[in-house]
Formats: sequence, C-alpha cells, structure tokens
Amino acid sequence: MFECKWYKVYDIIERILHHIGENSYRETFDSFQSELNEYFIENGIGWKVANGIIEMRGTESFESIVKSAQATEQIAGHITASKELHQAISDLSRRPHPDPTGAIQHAMASLECVAREITGDRKANLGDIMKRYGAMVPTPLDQAIIKAWGFASENGRHLREGREPSFNEAELIVGLCASLGSYLIKATKA
Repeated sequence: MFECKWYKVYDIIERILHHIGENSYRETFDSFQSELNEYFIENGIGWKVANGIIEMRGTESFESIVKSAQATEQIAGHITASKELHQAISDLSRRPHPDPTGAIQHAMASLECVAREITGDRKANLGDIMKRYGAMVPTPLDQAIIKAWGFASENGRHLREGREPSFNEAELIVGLCASLGSYLIKATKA
C-alpha cells in the first residue's frame, strides 16, 4: 500500500488549483475551491482554500477579524501592514508544522506599521510609539498593546532557549494585532 504524508496531498491540491487558475478556467477554479472548502468544513478539517492556497481555518470570529482588518488596512493604504498580517496567517498555515514565532513577529510588524503611519513616527518601534502616543488608544486598552508588545518581545522576537510560543498563543496575538490595527485606522479616520 502506498503512503502519502497529509501535507503532500495539500501540496498536490494547490498545484492543481494553480494549473486550473493559470489556464483561465475561472469557473472550474471557483467551483473546485468551493467544493474543497465545503468538504473541509463538513469533515471538521481545520484548513480552507483561499485564492488557491490551503491555509489554516480559525474560528468564525478569528476569520472575520483578520479578513476585516486586512480589508481596512488595504483601503487605508497600509499595504505593508496588510502583507505582514497575511504573512502571519501563512506562518500559522505552514505545513507540516506551523511557525508560531513567525506568526507573532509578522502580526506585531503589521500593528507596528499601522502605528508608525498613524503617528508619523516612522522610525520608532511600537513600544516607543505607545510611550509617546499612548493616548491614541483609550485607557486601559493601551495596556493591551503594551502587554502584547512585551509578550511578542519575549516569545516572538527575542526568544529564550526552550521557550517557543504555542499555536494558540500565536493565534491570539494575530487576532489581537488585527483588531488593534483595524481600530487604530478607523479611530484616526473618525
């Protein structure tokens, strides 16, 4: 009997989708992608197909937050921030093993990009921005950003030997950074 590692099956599916999409079979591409997503949901598989790429599927609320944040960032012209958020999802979706550290780094980079643009302080890191412009977020919510920055520094940016963040911790930081980045953009537009 032949054996194939589970993630290799996903690699094959992605190549099929790429081939279908590359050859202008849009209806077939959309239909195949939709059928795969239905199958994944019906069978409790924690993956989804988005734009021909198989990535992790979070809870409905997580998916909604991240999708909304990416759209908000793109509309507001924060393209780098949106790309960093996308990369955070890619890190959570790595096969066969997710990269929680990378997800945390990219999620915080997304939030930092937004904060830099909003404050005009393009050289400061997020910690310094919060010290100088903490009033841009209502108290005590400003502490959420400061604490997330501290967590990311300890668990995503300056790792200690033997301490790798969990998938759940990374997912929390990605969702939190997506929400906060979206909030900052909307708050400055109001």
